[in-house]
Amino acid sequence: AVILPNDFYHPLLNDSKLLTEKQRNTLRPIIEKESISFSVAAVSNVIIDKINILQASFKAMHIAISNLKTTPTYLLIDGNRFKPYNKINHTCIVKGDSKYASIAAASILAKTYRDEYMLKLHNKFNYYGWDKNKGYGTGFHRDAIAKYGLCKYHRKSFKI
Repeated sequence: AVILPNDFYHPLLNDSKLLTEKQRNTLRPIIEKESISFSVAAVSNVIIDKINILQASFKAMHIAISNLKTTPTYLLIDGNRFKPYNKINHTCIVKGDSKYASIAAASILAKTYRDEYMLKLHNKFNYYGWDKNKGYGTGFHRDAIAKYGLCKYHRKSFKI
């Protein structure tokens, strides 16, 4: 979750999926410094397996919102679904990360924090190739699961 000043502008700011890793890593400290408030939250694979990926996404969003140092007056949500949070009005915007600076900023923080986490996991379990696939089910990753099995950080509910 990111609250940006109304006049925030950076020429690189865009949907995190359209940026290079270097561009995302350049923008991260700028977003963190210039934002009014930001918060990144994660939900464990155990919780995801228990409540499903969609509900876990809502839970992570709620945690991130609750950890903002400023309470937002309105929420812009990337995507087409959201579970209302504390009676704060919201709008869901499909492809919102390419339309709204605050959503783009949040997507960049989410992606860079996730990538950082996956690199830490790679240092513990390098045979899964998490430094390259960042947790996505590439052929290499699937082959590693077939060879080494799942580790405690894998989602058991994810079908390979």
